[in-house]
Formats: sequence, structure tokens, C-alpha cells
Amino acid sequence: MAEYFLTILIIIVSAVFFTAGFFIKHIIDKNSIDSASSEIDSIKKESEKKAEEIKKESVLAARAEVIRYKETADEEIRIQKQELSQLEKRLSIKEDNLEKRISLIEKKETDFMRRERTLVQSEKTAVEKEKLAEEKLKEKIIELEKISGMTSAEAKNTLINSITEEAKHESAKAIKRIEDETREIADKKAKEIIATAIQRYAGDYVAEKSISSVQLPSDEMKGRIIGREGRNIRALEAATGVDLIIDETPEAVILSSFNPVKREIARLSLERLIADGRIHPARIEEIVGKVEEELSQAMKEAGEQATFDVGIHGIHPELLKLLGRLKYRTSYSQNVYNHSIEVAFLCGIMAAELNINVKQAKRAGLLHDIGKAVDHEVEGSHAVIGADLAKKFGESPKVIHAIAAHHFDEEPNSILAVLVSAADALSAARPGARKEMFETYVKRLEDLESIANSFSGVAKSYVIQAGREIRAIVQSQKITDEDSVMLSKDIAKKIETTMQYPGQIKVTVIRETRATEFAR
Repeated sequence: MAEYFLTILIIIVSAVFFTAGFFIKHIIDKNSIDSASSEIDSIKKESEKKAEEIKKESVLAARAEVIRYKETADEEIRIQKQELSQLEKRLSIKEDNLEKRISLIEKKETDFMRRERTLVQSEKTAVEKEKLAEEKLKEKIIELEKISGMTSAEAKNTLINSITEEAKHESAKAIKRIEDETREIADKKAKEIIATAIQRYAGDYVAEKSISSVQLPSDEMKGRIIGREGRNIRALEAATGVDLIIDETPEAVILSSFNPVKREIARLSLERLIADGRIHPARIEEIVGKVEEELSQAMKEAGEQATFDVGIHGIHPELLKLLGRLKYRTSYSQNVYNHSIEVAFLCGIMAAELNINVKQAKRAGLLHDIGKAVDHEVEGSHAVIGADLAKKFGESPKVIHAIAAHHFDEEPNSILAVLVSAADALSAARPGARKEMFETYVKRLEDLESIANSFSGVAKSYVIQAGREIRAIVQSQKITDEDSVMLSKDIAKKIETTMQYPGQIKVTVIRETRATEFAR
């Protein structure tokens, strides 16, 4: 460091001398040599003085710098010593921990070796005990075979058969218990839903027949209806396709036809002709044509009114006409138009209870009997015809299937189809909703009894509740409690496959055991 400052000092002195020489030369050039010499001496002395001062200052600065660098170095050395001391302490602690772990591992290794020796000795003892147990087991098996007179294989088969029979018995009991519980819950829930549907909807029923009666203002009107040589009555029958019966019934004419629409056209036409008073073939044709147009419009309006009442929309106009046509159609004396509306409401109520699409259920219920509007014109059952019509006019596949399956022409594969079938049976089974011939009713009861009696073990059978339930009494010697469960299923299955009936039929199998003794 001193050499550095000395070099700087020499450079500075040299610069001073160079400057002095320049000035000296300049002075010599301008002034005389004498004045220059004295000036040089003064400059030299001043320069030497300044150089000495600069030298002292440089030496002091160098010494101060050296002292500062030394202090910095000492501080760094002190910090490094502290870090080394801390590191030594940590290393010492880790070394102690490592020694402890090594000691613990050595102890565990010693313990493991001791346990291993003990385990080897135990395995040898266990093998010896197992061999001894096998020998004793063989001896016991031989002894048991001698006592029982059966081999081990025979005993095993006997035990398996016994366990199998016991398991079958227990499973049959479990199945019966589960079915009873499920049936009780299902019946309760179904009754609640049906009761709710019945309570929330009640329809009026109108009994209609295959004939209509038209009241006349007087018996003289009969002659005018017949006309000269019967031309008026022939024209009316030809225009309407309905048979007019004019007999001794006072002030009345009977219209006979199996087609309710034609019969209605004839009734309205005749009433207008009577009111107008002009009865002749030309007028008859004119009036019948007008009535047909008005009735067609009325049927369309009736269809629209039905959809409005039920709360659905988007049905094809042609389906609306057919729906309105059902207003003049009856089934077992039940008006099909009212029946369709009722089924729609019942489907909607039950669908709401089951949390499925209510509008779709109402739609299927309203259209389920649409095939009856044309079934006399097309071959096939009204369910299949209705499904074809619904498909033709753009109804959804679920609605089409529900229409086709509501009388099981197709197997129901959706909740909607089952709902429509149940609602249809519920509407038809209402008291007073339909009329059934006595002979048909008796025949159905006889068929139910014959089906139940055809099964082996059935002693007697009774049909009760107007054919809604059949009770079969079985022989307790032939039929067990578990067999009774299967017998009720078999009877119900045979009834489903061989008979057609509205609603459902409950099959109850009754088995009882009686012990009789005489006191003498």
C-alpha cells in the first residue's frame, strides 16, 4: 500500500517539475536568464514543500486504510470462528444422536435374533402338535365311522342334505315374510293413491243405448215423416244410414243404429225437419248435409274442450275430431268421451303422487280409447288402432306404447303404461259406471272357481266381492305353509293368462290344521 502511494507521489512531483520546466522555458524566452533563475528557485522550493506535504498526507491515508482493512478482516475472522463453533456443536449433537440410534438398532437386532430363535422352536413344536392332532383326528374318525355305521363321505352328504333342506325352509319363510311385508306396504300405498284419485275426481255417467227417441208434436206428424208411398222415410234412412221405426208408440219415432254418430245426425235432422214443417226428399238431404257439417264442427269443439279441461295442448286436429266423436260412443253403457276425460284426470293425479310427468300421463289417459272412434271401420282391437292413430299424428313413443298396452295387447314396459291401464280399470270399475250382462258375470265367476280347483291340493274355492277376490281352501296334509305362497302365485298367473277382466283379482290361499279327538 505504501509503494502505491509513493508511486503516486513520484508522478505528482514529475508533473510539477514538468510544469515548472515549461514555465521556466517560457520565462527564459520572454525575460532574462537572471530573473528566470530566481523564479525557478522559488518554484522549486514551493514544489518541494508541497511534495513533502503530499507525501505526509499520503502516508497517513495509507496507514488509515491499512488499519481499516485490518479491522474488517478481524471482524470476518471472528464471525467465521463463531459459525465454526456452532457447526461443531451441531455436529457433536448429531454424533451423539447417531450413537444412540446405533445402540438402539443393536438392541433391536439382538431382540429380533432372540425372537427368531424362539419362533423357530415354536414352529417345530406346532408341527409336532399338528401331526399329533391329525393322528388323533384320524383315530376319532375311524371310531365315529364304527359307531355310526357310515363313512365320512356318507356323513358329509347327509349333513349337506340336512343343511340344504333347512336353508330351503328358512329361505321360503324369509320369502313369505318379505312378500307379506312388501304386499302390505304396496297395497297400502296403492290404496292411498287410488283413494286420492277417486276423492279428487268424480264424473257423471250418462246411459246411452243403440236407439234414440224423437218426440213428435202429434201423431199426425208420423204420416208426414213417412210421406207419400214412404218416400220421405226412405230418403231420411238413405241420407243418414239409420233405421226409422214408426210404430204405435204415441207421439214418438224410434231411431235405430249401432253407429252413434249417424244416430245423432238422424235425430238432429228429424227434429229440425219437424220444427221447419217442410218434409220432402230434397229438404231432407239439405238438412242432413247441414247437420253433418255442424256435428263435425261440434265434435272438433268437443275435442278441444276436452283438452282444455284436462290441461294439455298440441294435439293434432284430426285426433281432436276423433276425440270429440267419442262423445257419441258408449262402452258397456259408459260414455267413452267422459270416460277418457276421467282416465286423464286419474292418470294425472296418480302421476303426481309418483313424481312422474303429469302432462304426459294426462295425454296418454285422454287418448287411450281414441281407437274406439274408428274401430268399426278398421280391423283390430281399439288399443292397437288407437296406437296406430297416435303414431300417425305425431304422438310421443311413450304415449303410443301406453295406448297400445292399456289392455295388454302389448306388454307394459313403463310406469306410464301401467298407470293408464290402472286408471282405465279404475274408471270402468266405478259403481254404476258400466253394466254387465248377468250371464257374463256368472260365467266369469265359474271360470275363476274352475281355475282355482284345477290345482292339486285345493279342496274348495269361493269367489267373493263380485269377482274381485277368490279364496282357495287347501288340504293341510298336501300343502305346507311355504307351498301356499307358491300356489297363490300359480293361481294368479293362470288367471292372468287365461282370462280378461277389468281391474285386479285378489287370490287368497287358506290353509288350516285341525286336531280332532273324541272323549268316550
